[in-house]
Amino acid sequence: MSGALRLTAGQPYPLGSTWDGAGVNFALFSANATAVELCLFDAAGAEHTRVPLTERTDEVWHGHLADASPGTVYGYRVHGPWAPGDGHRFNPAKLLLDPYARALSGTLRWDPAVYGFHYEGDDDRVIDDRDSAPFVQKAVVVDPRPPAGVPARPVVPWDRTVLYEAHVRGFTKRHPALPESLRGTYAGLAAPGPLAHIAGLGVTSVELLPIHAFVNDHVLVQRGLNNFWGYNTLAFFAPHPAYASRPTAAPAFAADEFRAMAAALHAAGLELILDVVYNHTAEGDERGPTLSFRGIDNASYYRLQPERRLYVNDTGCGNTLNSAHPRVMQMVLDSLRYWATDMGVDGFRFDLAPVLGRGSNGAYDRRCPFLQAAGQDPVLSCTKLIAESWDLGPGGYQVGGFPPGWAEWNDHFRADVRGFWRGDPGKVPALASRLSGSADVFQHNGRRPWASVNFVTAHDGFTLRDLVSYISKHNDANGEQSRDGTDDNASDNHGTEGETADPTIAAARRQTMRNLLATLLLSQGTPMLLAGDEFGRTQGGNNNPYCQDNATSWVDWDLPAWSQAQTTFVQRLLALRQCWPGLNHGRFFTGALQDGHRDVTWLHADGQALGDADWHDGALACFGMLIEAGAGTVLILCNAGRATMPFALPAPGGWHVLLDTAAPDDGEHAAAGNAVPVPPRSLLLLGRRPA
Repeated sequence: MSGALRLTAGQPYPLGSTWDGAGVNFALFSANATAVELCLFDAAGAEHTRVPLTERTDEVWHGHLADASPGTVYGYRVHGPWAPGDGHRFNPAKLLLDPYARALSGTLRWDPAVYGFHYEGDDDRVIDDRDSAPFVQKAVVVDPRPPAGVPARPVVPWDRTVLYEAHVRGFTKRHPALPESLRGTYAGLAAPGPLAHIAGLGVTSVELLPIHAFVNDHVLVQRGLNNFWGYNTLAFFAPHPAYASRPTAAPAFAADEFRAMAAALHAAGLELILDVVYNHTAEGDERGPTLSFRGIDNASYYRLQPERRLYVNDTGCGNTLNSAHPRVMQMVLDSLRYWATDMGVDGFRFDLAPVLGRGSNGAYDRRCPFLQAAGQDPVLSCTKLIAESWDLGPGGYQVGGFPPGWAEWNDHFRADVRGFWRGDPGKVPALASRLSGSADVFQHNGRRPWASVNFVTAHDGFTLRDLVSYISKHNDANGEQSRDGTDDNASDNHGTEGETADPTIAAARRQTMRNLLATLLLSQGTPMLLAGDEFGRTQGGNNNPYCQDNATSWVDWDLPAWSQAQTTFVQRLLALRQCWPGLNHGRFFTGALQDGHRDVTWLHADGQALGDADWHDGALACFGMLIEAGAGTVLILCNAGRATMPFALPAPGGWHVLLDTAAPDDGEHAAAGNAVPVPPRSLLLLGRRPA
């Protein structure tokens, strides 16, 4: 098919489709292709024109199509060798999505034609010549100019940052203040009800689970489920269309609604952080579909094993993006800059981030080109960069191993805090390190405590309420016989598995939740709160609900009185964190004597400093952390034991009890006498203001 269209040479940059007012420039990288066809579609999704892109510059195929405009629906057919053994899987029968697509049209249907090989057979080396165009999503040309008048971004220093991890759909799907049309959408998150709740907590930054356009895995669709979390990206420049309040509107509507959401967050004083998945794509392993990258240039976009038919799988998702390739690295950096400059995003959390730090030899190197480029980029270096510092590849556990300028999820914090409050013996030294910013992990190369992103719970694992209600995972609904999800939960059900009407157990669970929340929000570093933990959301013991787009994952806003009280407790904690400088010191403690005091002193219940023998006492369960840094002095008292411990208060007096997890309704009050009782399994915060 061909039409009387005016195609000129155009330019090899920028990559993607770019409208200039007179037409659209198309540019596609492929080092190994022999020919590229631009395919145009009508409003009904029917292909009507194929235009060969005959110009090739520096491995970029390009052309300028006169009179084309925003709204043009297109895809590519890329010719080249079908040689899986050599790493090449070109198949012009498969319509391919532009990696730089900023908006999508249509939906993916899992027809056998979307596979480059004969799906019904056992051999992925047998090519399939069925046309995939009727079944796949297409790219749409958009106006590159973002709307004007976006509110100024909030400027939140790292050492004042408090993250709130949420899911666009899950957070808003059941919100009572939203009409049905806004539930589960970008517009719903930006609405006054949900936004007021987030801002009212005292957090500074909303970290959203993936919103890049993603695919529902074939295996999940076959089970009647879908990919709820979204860690299965198809398009790194396009917002997920299903989260738009009008998903059948013009394709650019989702981007406009996303920008409006970002503007609403900024107007409320909140930063927007995106969880991004540049470690793999939705195309899976050698038996996965051919939707974009695989058909454009498989050998460039993916890391391949020595047997080139197979993929390196450092992600556990079938493939690994080859970010060491210059053009692939360029795509990732271009994508990040686009979201920061055009879409209003303030930072990024990188899923399985060591993948991005692996060089051409597959080894992690914190001096690799991508990590260095991101740190030096004039746009990205001014955003917040957060690494999930592990993947499944060799040497993949890299907590503390990212370069200066990056923050990292600190799973040491999760494990040690859970273990201490569960009553595990010998946890005092580990908890002391976590309370003080994990200097043992991050104090190098001039890094600060904020580099440690502290969390007790996250989307991946038990919620806070489930952490104190279940010992075992309950993932049967996922359809994998509960083989999925971790078995190492460091949880405590307080004597009964699951929900209970026993008031004693319920009270103990709520106190443990307060202990965990207080430890999280009073520790040095950057705290991250999982959405719904502030009022005790449950997932019924499912610790891996990645495929549960239902009441299991949707936040329930019908709150009992105790849940509302827990929210108030979190607000109080965050207010204390912000107004007492010692809880937000910004530098690692030294413990050295200076001007007559130490910035931190670790205390025994008798008021004496902990000695070497105390640190090695596996039975020690009660200790204090005295912080004399900045205006005012604070004292954190932790007791994981089963008996009340009288704790001698440091001289001079003037102490006030600011918070007690065993008596959360008590307001601030003066401590009577020279000692304070620390109830069993509780945390106290005391403060002494300067004269």
